[in-house]
Amino acid sequence: MAVVIRLQRVGKKAQPQYRIVAIEKSSAVGKEAKEVLGQYHPCNPETAEQIKLNMPRVEYWVKVGAKPSQTVASLIKKVNAK
Repeated sequence: MAVVIRLQRVGKKAQPQYRIVAIEKSSAVGKEAKEVLGQYHPCNPETAEQIKLNMPRVEYWVKVGAKPSQTVASLIKKVNAK
């Protein structure tokens, strides 16, 4: 099956927080991920604390064929621009 890198919501109702995960494309929302690659906190006012990524693992998953979602791809670009 195809593996994708996407966001998985884990926050409270009005306080969204996301995990960045490698997961099977056909998996339902909330299913267990193959690997948690990082976190994204969009409500955090400090830009440096919003995105935390394990870049070596993200690069590994992309290298073995995982495709990041559009949102995750933009987050990866932001991390690389720092």
